[in-house]
Amino acid sequence: METTNTAPNVSLNKFKRAKIIATVGPSTNSYEAIEQLIKDGANGIRLNFSHGSHEERSQQISWIRQAAEGYGKPVAIIQDLQGPKIRLGDFDGEYKVETGQELIFEFGADLAATGHLPTQYDLALKVKVGERVYLFDGKVKTIVTAVEGNLVHATAQNAGTLLKRKGMNLPDTDFGGDIITPKDEIDLIYGATQDIDYVALSFVQSAQDITNLRYLLNKVKSTAKVIAKIETKAAVDNLESIVKASDAVMIARGDLAVETPAESVPTVQRQIIGLGLRYAKPTIVATQMLASMTESPEPTRAEVSDVATAVIIGADCVMLSDETANGKYPFEAVQTMKRVILYTESHQQLKVVFPEYEDHSSAASITRAVISLAENIAAVAIVAETKSGATALQIAARRTTTPIIAVVSEERTSNQLAIAYGIKSYVRPVDAYAATKLTDWLRQEEVLAAGDIVVSASGRYPGVVGTTDTIKVRVLE
Repeated sequence: METTNTAPNVSLNKFKRAKIIATVGPSTNSYEAIEQLIKDGANGIRLNFSHGSHEERSQQISWIRQAAEGYGKPVAIIQDLQGPKIRLGDFDGEYKVETGQELIFEFGADLAATGHLPTQYDLALKVKVGERVYLFDGKVKTIVTAVEGNLVHATAQNAGTLLKRKGMNLPDTDFGGDIITPKDEIDLIYGATQDIDYVALSFVQSAQDITNLRYLLNKVKSTAKVIAKIETKAAVDNLESIVKASDAVMIARGDLAVETPAESVPTVQRQIIGLGLRYAKPTIVATQMLASMTESPEPTRAEVSDVATAVIIGADCVMLSDETANGKYPFEAVQTMKRVILYTESHQQLKVVFPEYEDHSSAASITRAVISLAENIAAVAIVAETKSGATALQIAARRTTTPIIAVVSEERTSNQLAIAYGIKSYVRPVDAYAATKLTDWLRQEEVLAAGDIVVSASGRYPGVVGTTDTIKVRVLE
């Protein structure tokens, strides 16, 4: 076990509470670039397993850990699985579609030889007559009219142009739990040998998909937690059960805006964040947050508002995809996001209130008591001793403005908490006086000052999950 030996160089109340996830790609594929992302404010690094080799990933993981340790802050590494590759296959040039035209889809077809549109996934195994098939981010909409053997017949609802390898969305199709592909399984086996904190599951449709992934993670002895990506109509229909089954939730607004009406996405986003708060599950708002910064050094006003709104309504994280993976201004994008978060949090006059969930469990009651006490006596921090991270997540879910310090005994837990709202975690050996020793050290490092009040939550059995039962108030000398 490594002990966290680096004290923050700013006071606790100067930290941003909402966190940032940045995606590594060609624009940031070096140690220096990853180090800069972390210094600029990234708390999590996403590795998109739709691209790149395992050798490249191993190098990136090594760079992330080296940079995080050098800078002295925990960073979550997220393995984002590709999921079923529902895309058109390869063909030359453009394919023009007219309204009312019949299209025939065939897995791996040769368009020039057969006239059938090639797909990279065998739709005939899943789709049914009457279901919708959207092509190229919904630019061409079709309805299935027949399934004959390995051929899927569909009628185009509008005119448009198709290009090879463009995505397909099937909002009405039930994949029956078959969303973890052979490639995903290979990537999971690889990930279990690496320092991975979270696995993000693409195209989740039901809580059973999360259960299936956990089974595979257990099988390969992985300690990674599960992020459910909400990007299908079925997932929206099963939101609450998916949130409860997962460890964190990503609102993947790209495919979601194709599978469901685009105008529904802001409302769904609020629903998901509300459920995340209810069940103490971190939520991540993703896709096009600062999309214009892929090409421009400045964001649009609408993008700034989008990031600020995510912060105001209680998201744990905001995420950058193409902006840091392929963009021309990856570091400026992270810096911009951090500025927006800090300004919003320091000037927040509005707070969206979600319906209160009546939880009378001892854990919830202790959480409410800790926060109420800390706020009433103007404590500078809440210190949570936590084995699994659950105590700190429960406190964070109440969105207190009091900084949360988590004392954990494992680096994995510290890194996993890096993407949770308002939490700064430190690794310390299991000890009945871990919180006291940590606050003494922070006092020595002048992060805390004489006269500061801290409230701690701990358990009578240090290092045992689910035993938090003690609240203490301490005035530092």
